[in-house]
Amino acid sequence: MPRNVPALPGIEASSLPFSQVVEANGFVFLAGQVGNAPGENGAVPGGIAAETRQMLDNVGRLLEAVGLDHRDVVKTTVYLRDFADFEAMNEVYREYFPSEPPTRATVGVTALARDFRIEIEVLAAR
Repeated sequence: MPRNVPALPGIEASSLPFSQVVEANGFVFLAGQVGNAPGENGAVPGGIAAETRQMLDNVGRLLEAVGLDHRDVVKTTVYLRDFADFEAMNEVYREYFPSEPPTRATVGVTALARDFRIEIEVLAAR
């Protein structure tokens, strides 16, 4: 299957120079997602748990737009600004991936765009 940037009905296009979703060879790659409410620039209020939940809801919206869901995710990379948030992030993450979770790397970073606490990259398979 050649590289494809699918239309995303109901998803606001990014003004930044990247595709939100790219499909290739049966895999679906999502651009990094953060904990902002759709159409908003900053993080949702409520700390790391709320931000993680919104981030994973955003992942779900993109997956749904291409006919997939969280069960189709095979790999994630989580970027945390503060590793003290690791356990709280994991509690929420488990809600979205309760059994047979995808492989994951979690990376500590010094900063994320717009002062977000967390960001995730996602790879799903058809």
